[in-house]
Amino acid sequence: MIEKLNPPGVHETAGYSHVTISPAGRLAHLAGQCPLDLAGTVVGPGDFDAQTDQVIANCLTVLAAAGAKPADVVRSIIYVVSPDSAVLGGVWQRLMDSDLAPAFGTASTLLGVASLGYRGQLIEIDLTAALPD
Repeated sequence: MIEKLNPPGVHETAGYSHVTISPAGRLAHLAGQCPLDLAGTVVGPGDFDAQTDQVIANCLTVLAAAGAKPADVVRSIIYVVSPDSAVLGGVWQRLMDSDLAPAFGTASTLLGVASLGYRGQLIEIDLTAALPD
C-alpha cells in the first residue's frame, strides 16, 4: 500500500503529498508522455486543453500496459511550456478533473518550462508507479 504524508511544519498542498512511500517491490518508470497521436503527430497546436487530454490518454494507456492504475503512481512531474501561473493552474485543474487524477495525489511537481522536445509541444508528464503484487 502506498503511504502519503504531509508532515507538520511544511505548507498545505493543493492535493498532492510532500512524501510518498511505496512498499518494497517493482517500480515502473514511464517515459515522459507527450501529446502525440498514434501517427506521432503533436495534437492541438497551441491548445493546452487538447494537449493535456492527449497526454492523459497516453498516460492511462501506458500505465495499463505496465499493469498499473493511476492510484499506483508514486511520483509525477508535469512540464508545461508557460511561465504563467494561471496556465499552470488550468493544466493542473484539468488533470485533477480527469481519470488520471489519482496519480497526482502522491509526490507531484508542476513545472513551467521554456520548451519541450517536439515542435509545438506544450505539456509532458513523467510518472513512476509502484506495481501491485
